[in-house]
Amino acid sequence: MRVVATNRKARYDYRILDTYEAGMVLTGSEVKSVRAGRVNLRDSYVAVREGELWLLNCHIAPYDQASRLNHEPRRERKLLMHRRQIDRLARDVEEPGHTVVPLRMYLKNNRAKVEIALARGKRQYDKRQAIAKRETERQIRRALKDRDRR
Repeated sequence: MRVVATNRKARYDYRILDTYEAGMVLTGSEVKSVRAGRVNLRDSYVAVREGELWLLNCHIAPYDQASRLNHEPRRERKLLMHRRQIDRLARDVEEPGHTVVPLRMYLKNNRAKVEIALARGKRQYDKRQAIAKRETERQIRRALKDRDRR
């Protein structure tokens, strides 16, 4: 498994409740760009429409050698999952504050997959708590490192 792109901002802005693996319907030039690692998941999200999952606002850069057969960089891409999983996600997204966001895109057995997560948005004070916790952990690690040097 080779990770192509990660959405680091998703873990900062959302509290992850559950994760799923989904396949993607891609064109040939998109697959080439994904293998080259030219993917940006920032600001992308997943929508449920008519019982199907769609990855929206995900930027896959055009493949230079594809010439006129190239793809639209921000087109909507269909995600492939089992029906029960899609129904469960659709039911959970209806709750206020819940959304589905992509966490990372990777290649598994030469197939492009995306890890999506059911998430709930964090409040501003939650973000401040996370930053404070990270800073204290960093200070503790520094203190232990300095102590070990002596």
